[in-house]
Amino acid sequence: MSMQQSYENILEAVGEDLERPGLKDTPIRAAKAFSYLTSGYNKTLEEVTNDAVFPSDNREMVLVKNIEFYSLCEHHLLPFYGRVHIAYLPEGQVLGLSKFARITEMFARRLQIQENLTQEIAEAIEKITGARGVAVVIDSAHMCMMMRGVGKQNSTTRTVSFVGEFKTNTESRREFLSAVPESY
Repeated sequence: MSMQQSYENILEAVGEDLERPGLKDTPIRAAKAFSYLTSGYNKTLEEVTNDAVFPSDNREMVLVKNIEFYSLCEHHLLPFYGRVHIAYLPEGQVLGLSKFARITEMFARRLQIQENLTQEIAEAIEKITGARGVAVVIDSAHMCMMMRGVGKQNSTTRTVSFVGEFKTNTESRREFLSAVPESY
């Protein structure tokens, strides 16, 4: 069964008329939108970083803040969105700055939970850079909490993942966390 047919079935199941003018092309538009929203499955870390790892003697923290993202909750297929903050401690090489957004996008464009998204980004950056440590914070709002269920409009969630030296070095962790205030 095609994704378009699945959307037709869903619309019919809620009692809609697929011949109604406003819904005439909705199943194909919805299928295209969902394919885009889950396009991260079609990408690899090597593709999105595209060999943009460069030699560097810098060993100090590199911090990229406020990378916006949109994802879909794997439990309800509803959006969650927010900002990602990433820091790493280079070990002889650095990653092109735009690649942090591309890595975030690759994992966010999959059905997700925020906890896993945070960890996947950290582990990917450690893998591609060989960094001594990686820290990732995500602040986001979840539509599954806002537009259904408990309906809490101002709720946000913060998740953190520390890898390498950020896990063991409290000073590095504190420096990172003090540089990343709440996004909301």
